[in-house]
Amino acid sequence: MTKKWNVLPLMLLAVMLFVSACSGGGTAQPADDAPANTGNSTGTVETDKEGGTEEVAVDVPDLGGRVIKVAAWWDLKPAGETASDKARLDKIAEVEKKYNVKIEFVNVPFEEYMNKFTTTALAGEPFADIVQMEYKSALPAILKGQLLPISEFTTAENNINQEANLIAKYPAIAGNYYAFESPTSIGLGLHYNRDLFKKLSLPDPQELYNKGEWNWDKFLELAKQATKDTDNDGKIDVYGFSGWAIDVLRHFTAANGGTIVDDEHSKEGLSDPKTIEAAEFVKRLYNVENVVKVKTGDKTNWEESNTFKDGDVALFTAAEWQLGDITFAAGVVPIPNGPQGSKDVTYANNAASAKFIPKGVEDPKIVYQIYEETFDIPQIEEYPGQDYLESRYTDEKDIAMIREHIAGTGRILLDDAYAGYPIGDYVNDIIKKNASVTATAEKYKAQAQAAVDKLGKQ
Repeated sequence: MTKKWNVLPLMLLAVMLFVSACSGGGTAQPADDAPANTGNSTGTVETDKEGGTEEVAVDVPDLGGRVIKVAAWWDLKPAGETASDKARLDKIAEVEKKYNVKIEFVNVPFEEYMNKFTTTALAGEPFADIVQMEYKSALPAILKGQLLPISEFTTAENNINQEANLIAKYPAIAGNYYAFESPTSIGLGLHYNRDLFKKLSLPDPQELYNKGEWNWDKFLELAKQATKDTDNDGKIDVYGFSGWAIDVLRHFTAANGGTIVDDEHSKEGLSDPKTIEAAEFVKRLYNVENVVKVKTGDKTNWEESNTFKDGDVALFTAAEWQLGDITFAAGVVPIPNGPQGSKDVTYANNAASAKFIPKGVEDPKIVYQIYEETFDIPQIEEYPGQDYLESRYTDEKDIAMIREHIAGTGRILLDDAYAGYPIGDYVNDIIKKNASVTATAEKYKAQAQAAVDKLGKQ
């Protein structure tokens, strides 16, 4: 059933906008006191009166054809390929007519995106009214006062502050809530090659997880069993694991209850005992057990994040969007918890992104209200993100695993937000140079803390 929209905040917004335009501020007056020629269109809302209902006129602001821009580094406009997409396109057209606006989806290449935001934000004229932004890019922008907190553009009546089934607040950053996004059921897990597991007669990781046996020891056991010379030519041709070493450390640290940098307390995390324990384990995978396939010859090359696509790796860290062109059946399970970890956190969300409203956007409350209304459509999907998940996974067990055990277990990680934070050097020394983890942590501790402190002083 479609949720009936509460238009009371619209009435208040319309009055506030009118009073502000005429007097530059002051106390908002009741809608009935507004002149009849304000240019606003009229809607209705049902109110209780003596046990019955009556329709009362409500002012809806006419924005005079204003273009409201929503930007990302991909095309956010619904493609119209699913029933939900078609319903939202219809809703967008309805909202555009209601407010006399045009909603434009702006697609800016990723490599140009933040430069465009920064340049226009500094000029006081943001290039879009709503911007998609990675958390690691949002943190410096927030500290410079370039993004608005949610409290400045929503009211108590907005869906985000009520059911939050249309738009939800995303995790706090810099001590406040700034980000918003459509609810979702996605999370990053440890994927595995089902075809290879069957060929090697290895136990299914999901069954191990369901029996409470999924941990670092069991993961390493499977990786060692999968690493072998299957054609007896004297060379390893199947490997237990692959991934980008920096992200591997990030994820296993999170799964051990630690973090590469403690944003909440403005503290470096490289010397945290939980991080050191995770780094010791990752180092063991690469340099002791030798279960990791390194296709490029460089253990810390980011291109190793796609090595699993060759089909000769049993287990690998990857996001669901990377699975589009694989030629084998893939399963998914949470990244196993370490000795200090818990099921509440299973991976590091280093690529978290959401929507933000920049400072300088005209009438941000009505901009947000309009955007939120475009999602007020009949719920066609059984759960948020159903169409997308089913486009990536064909086995319901994988979707259930993501929804029930992976989604919501990511810890936001912002080490990339701190210029000069030595995560790359830290991993290079440990993995490529086989240096002592403890000594490496001590080596880079001061540099890491200095990077955190520098950003905080902006």
